[in-house]
Amino acid sequence: MRRSAPMQSNDMPETNERRSGWRTIRKVSPYLWPEDEPWVKRRVVLAMGMLVIAKLIAVYTPILYKGAVDGLAGEGVPPLALGAVGLTVAYGVARMMTVGFQQLRDASFAPVGQRALRALALETFQHIHQLSMRYHVTRRTGGLSRIIERGVKGVEFLLRFLLFSIGPLILELLLVAIILMWLFDVWYLVVVAVTIALYIWFTFAVTEWRVKLRREMNDQDTEANQRAIDSLLNFETVKYFNAEQREAERYDVSMKAYAGAALKTAYSLAFLNFGQSFLITCGLIGVMVLAAIGVQNGTLTVGDFVMVNAYMIQITVPLNFLGTVYREIRQSLVDMGQMFDLLDQPTEVTDKPGAPNLAINGGEVTLDNVRFGYDADREILKGVSLTVPAGQTVAIVGATGSGKSTIGRLLFRFYDVTGGALKIDGQDVRNVTLNSLHAAIGVVPQDTVLFNDTIRYNIAYGRDGATQEEVEAAAKAAQIHEFIITLPEGYDTKVGERGLKLSGGEKQRVGIARTLLKNPPILLLDEATSALDTDTEQDIKDALARAGEGRTVLTIAHRLSTIAEADRIVVLEQGEILEQGTHDELLQREGRYAQLWNRQQSDAQAA
Repeated sequence: MRRSAPMQSNDMPETNERRSGWRTIRKVSPYLWPEDEPWVKRRVVLAMGMLVIAKLIAVYTPILYKGAVDGLAGEGVPPLALGAVGLTVAYGVARMMTVGFQQLRDASFAPVGQRALRALALETFQHIHQLSMRYHVTRRTGGLSRIIERGVKGVEFLLRFLLFSIGPLILELLLVAIILMWLFDVWYLVVVAVTIALYIWFTFAVTEWRVKLRREMNDQDTEANQRAIDSLLNFETVKYFNAEQREAERYDVSMKAYAGAALKTAYSLAFLNFGQSFLITCGLIGVMVLAAIGVQNGTLTVGDFVMVNAYMIQITVPLNFLGTVYREIRQSLVDMGQMFDLLDQPTEVTDKPGAPNLAINGGEVTLDNVRFGYDADREILKGVSLTVPAGQTVAIVGATGSGKSTIGRLLFRFYDVTGGALKIDGQDVRNVTLNSLHAAIGVVPQDTVLFNDTIRYNIAYGRDGATQEEVEAAAKAAQIHEFIITLPEGYDTKVGERGLKLSGGEKQRVGIARTLLKNPPILLLDEATSALDTDTEQDIKDALARAGEGRTVLTIAHRLSTIAEADRIVVLEQGEILEQGTHDELLQREGRYAQLWNRQQSDAQAA
């Protein structure tokens, strides 16, 4: 599998940083102009039209202000043949129109941004579910959720400012600069141009420095969130070992590092804001001094002086906006870059192009010289060959680490075999669609994890659209219906986070009911009765025996008493089949199975 891009690197070279930023922009930009949704294009064009109108009105507004001042001072000829009062009203109307068109722009674009946010969030969510088991077991859920949260939140912001910031800002600055040169002289343009150039250089230089600080703060935030989520998910373990204070200290270490990084970010922001204000103020003073000299010399009116001030203030707003936009765009690129790193993660287990659906004709499972290892240098299965005839029950037993559960994961295709082939009714599972493969196999895992929802929801999860009668029938078959109806809220009882409100046996029975409701042709039972007491175990064995009638059942077991009636028992030892046969045959051989059986019987009698 391709190695994932580092998500917590603080020293990424600038070239890689820029490349990552442009990659993010390229991936986000199509959401502004999708080929298959014309309404989005119309919204974007409408928003841009509102934007241009707002800028033109904003640039003309100071001229109305100048006319009103000159009219009151008895100087010059008021524009538009309006008096001072009329120009004052026109000035106010122009300002309202500027704000109005800006709000119309935002309202027009809002559905575009929300559509993009929803589409990217859904794409990321679907992609994460498609990533291999190998990826998920090496990632922390808390950190992963934080990266997705920050990335998705940056989508609308980035799209909005890609469209409404840099280009329109340059347009407004150019219009103001041209007006100043046209109405006054070139020295005004020189002062404004130098101010803008210094401002942009300072803003970009400091912002680049701040991005590194912000990335460090994000990394510390992710680490703190990872520790918090991990600790909460393991709430019982923390209690068992009286480790509340230890967990609090670990969390506080992360929060202390986050606070230090956040302080650096805050201090750098204060420096940036002061530097920007200093440069803008110097430019404002320079232009106003030129205008004041002009008024003293009689070449400019008081209205001209006021207009120059208005234009400089008008320039100040977008320049300050430029600093914010660049800073936030850079931060959004960092946040979204981490999310796109997730989207760039290759899906290890995928459908082949044109793969057909699995065609079940009985459900025979065949392992043909199967080899597999989670790591290249540690092979778990070493050439396992095994056939599970359709409609029969085959049990796989062996010591911990022998590869029993690995066979189940390969059958469900959480991983692909590294050698040999695994087939169902003669079809290599790598050559059929994953959806059809998953639909054909029902799994009852050793550790059943439930959704934080009702018992009804968790059982009905086995088949979309299941009726209440079908849910209850599955619960009865799993020997849990009588328990459920004794609860105050019955099937509407919440099971809590990961099902922690239920006992281990109750969770296991809900998991069995869920699988029975799915009604698959192949059953994979991975220690399905491990959490049950002896009496309940016998009831569940009977239920599973009835459920397995007419189906192919592959049972992975540690307690040999649960599989004594299997059609065939396979003993695995260090990734190889050591012996196989019926329960009686294996006992007569007095081999490894017989040793395991006698040991468990002795332990049971001693207990």
